[in-house]
Amino acid sequence: MLQQSNTRKGEANRSELLEIYPDRASVSRELWLRLLTEAQEHVDVLAFSGTFYAQAQPKVARMITEAAQRGVAVRLCFGDPHSQAVEIRDREEGLGGTPAAKIRSSLTYYRGLADLDGCEVRLHGTTLYASLFRYDDEILVNPHAYGEPASANATFHFRRLDGGTLADHYTTSFDYSPRLASERFFEQ
Repeated sequence: MLQQSNTRKGEANRSELLEIYPDRASVSRELWLRLLTEAQEHVDVLAFSGTFYAQAQPKVARMITEAAQRGVAVRLCFGDPHSQAVEIRDREEGLGGTPAAKIRSSLTYYRGLADLDGCEVRLHGTTLYASLFRYDDEILVNPHAYGEPASANATFHFRRLDGGTLADHYTTSFDYSPRLASERFFEQ
């Protein structure tokens, strides 16, 4: 019975993995847009700068506003440009201050969202091992490899299934990070 349960769990976990992209740029613009426009309950973003997110769709702030207006709970968490975690990432990638500047630039896309009902925009000082982009039961996970920019790393596309644990594993890491929960709202 235990082996049968483990077999089903393994099958569910493998079934949750929809796609592996060799780098984040290989995720199609159409997929990013579909996930955002079809979200009914949650849109959660956890990244340092997420600059590409707004550049892939210049109307992303308007699209997020529309999602919040239709009742989607939106949580956007970007790196605090003054945090030690951002400084360490900058040093590891040898970028000479670029990450903090990218975060400040990225935040300009989302200024209007900070006061929107149903939308939280926060800064975090968390060491990110992966950027997370959750849309209801689908999540894109972009793990970070030491010394490499997030864009150069693979991206995994998961869809949560009953009995599976992979999608929930990443969603839980977003939901329960004590550093994220305690950080201040983005100040305009």
